[in-house]
Amino acid sequence: MTQGAGQGPVVRTATLRDFRVPPYAQVPVQGGQSADDHPGNALPEGDHPDGYTPTERDLPVINRGDTLQVAVTPPPEPDADPTADGGHAPGPLYVVGDVHGYLDELVVALREQGLVDADGRWAAGNTRLWFLGDFTDRGPDGIGVIDLVMRLSAEAAAAGGYCKALMGNHELLLLGAKRFGDAPVNSGAGTATFQAAWLLNGGQKNDMDRLQDVHLQWMSRLDAVAVQDDYLLLHSDTTAYLEYGGTIEDVNDTVHEILNRNDADECWDLFRKFTKRFAFRDEGGSTAVRELLEAYGGQRVVHGHSPIPYLLGEVGTEDGPDGEGGGPAVNGPHVYADGLAIAMDGGVTMAGKLLVRQLPLHD
Repeated sequence: MTQGAGQGPVVRTATLRDFRVPPYAQVPVQGGQSADDHPGNALPEGDHPDGYTPTERDLPVINRGDTLQVAVTPPPEPDADPTADGGHAPGPLYVVGDVHGYLDELVVALREQGLVDADGRWAAGNTRLWFLGDFTDRGPDGIGVIDLVMRLSAEAAAAGGYCKALMGNHELLLLGAKRFGDAPVNSGAGTATFQAAWLLNGGQKNDMDRLQDVHLQWMSRLDAVAVQDDYLLLHSDTTAYLEYGGTIEDVNDTVHEILNRNDADECWDLFRKFTKRFAFRDEGGSTAVRELLEAYGGQRVVHGHSPIPYLLGEVGTEDGPDGEGGGPAVNGPHVYADGLAIAMDGGVTMAGKLLVRQLPLHD
């Protein structure tokens, strides 16, 4: 079981058996800069923050039958093109997969794509950048990741572009752990708590200690889905979004309303549904993608959530790392489901790769 440093043991309930999370092992932070100089104040190599629980190079597996399904509609883009008033074509479109607290890797990936400069400042003009969710948990500096994304959003807007983000299941998990703690929730299979689920899924005490109102407000206002150009952007590879509305506006409004009502059971249900995965991977996967596209628009789905090595069957079991020769090789996004789905979670938590790519794909 994963625990934040300084916290007592967490009782694992029957409900949480589906969160079979392997133990976590250390993945060093890359860098060499001082904490004060690094974008987002990441710590230099070898210095993990207090309360950081290093993660093993594997990822928690949620069984496909364990969770419920929900519907989410991609949000309309009334202000998606910041240059619309000037009549100019929008800038290039980039997407970012799951980050999970790996701030150093994120900055390196953004810099390699020319999106930020050597100081981690926005350097991409009118480029449009979308993060697909899951900013925290498992890695050393989830709050630093959120701070960086918030800052880039302001800098990009000032430069005529934008940086936007979607809601991931780990944002819902962190919000729930902060709001409801150890309060029991009705999971439908026994008693569970957000706090226990958060710890089991890589929750970091250091992140919780640094969590401020501005972070909570930012996360709670994130949309669940969006359409940009010909792409339907969402975090999870599930059709569960469809349970929340027939349009993008309806889905995002419904999610925001649930979070605003602050009901623990309702928020738990939302989290569990957004944790569903693999809807596009197996037989009938392309049909599931088309169902989402027909409801919300777009020609292809772009998602995070399920690491590419899992989609490819390259990770054997949930009991430990796959083999002895290091992490799985991830060279780029995975296109599947008859070419209708693009997976962007490169498995950074399992020694894979943090993916930042331009759409349409050129490699």
